[in-house]
Amino acid sequence: MLMDESLRAYEIPGSVSVVKGHGDLPKVILTTATASAEAYLHGAHVTHFQKHGEPPVIFMSRNSGFAADTPIRGGVPICFPWFGGREGGPSHGLARLVDWRLAATSVGKDGAVSVRFELPLLAGEWSPLCAEFVVTLTDALTMTLSMTHDGSADAVRIESCLHTYLHVGDIDRVTLTGLAAAPFDDFAFGANGARRVEHDAALRIAQETNRVYPDNAAAVEIEDAALGRVIRVDKFESQSTVVWNPWTTQKMPEDFDQAEYRQMVCVESGNVKQNALTLAPGETKTLRVVLSTRP
Repeated sequence: MLMDESLRAYEIPGSVSVVKGHGDLPKVILTTATASAEAYLHGAHVTHFQKHGEPPVIFMSRNSGFAADTPIRGGVPICFPWFGGREGGPSHGLARLVDWRLAATSVGKDGAVSVRFELPLLAGEWSPLCAEFVVTLTDALTMTLSMTHDGSADAVRIESCLHTYLHVGDIDRVTLTGLAAAPFDDFAFGANGARRVEHDAALRIAQETNRVYPDNAAAVEIEDAALGRVIRVDKFESQSTVVWNPWTTQKMPEDFDQAEYRQMVCVESGNVKQNALTLAPGETKTLRVVLSTRP
């Protein structure tokens, strides 16, 4: 979707603006007294969140493509209605490859700025599904994905995940807490999903890491000694957590410079694999993630 001037009707002076982003794709900029954020209509993809005077919270690859037929690398891809690979379909689902509709913008009495995106109708077996994505900015960033079975056909099995890339100063000086004693399925180094348990109180990323923590609703904190801050990931209606860093060993596509592994870690929230959801006709389920920081 190229920039349509009619989108400017959703602007709110000082709080919401709609501009041409990379590749001339329309981008919504949110601003509050304490922070800023950005999201593209392509994929309803959040690409920026930053408190004033602090480094960005969201990591974006410098090689990311911005085109209608490719996903954006970095930010917060929406993985829906499946996660990972699927025979005959793109990795991580359809939602991150289509242009969502800008449906509403608002400013609350508390100064919170919100934007709502709606997923266009999907084809084939996914046609009963509707979704909306609401991004709300205060001094934190709240992302809410609501998924509805809007048809009368059989129930639909879905996966959903907010695949959040977080910006860190140096991966060697990062620790993650909140996952101690939690079992996880290991997909790094050809482990093929072997079940393991994290025994250390804090997780350090010192090699290729690709873990799916099932049946886990805990918040995760990313302690970043290089940038002198903690990023907190709170999640709601989510039973799966994914922690990922490709290190130097996982071969990445051209939209990711392999050296960038040092400035990022993904802490993803959703309901995937054994925690996949079933949507009955008329049913709505919601996934919400809140990103915040502190010194």
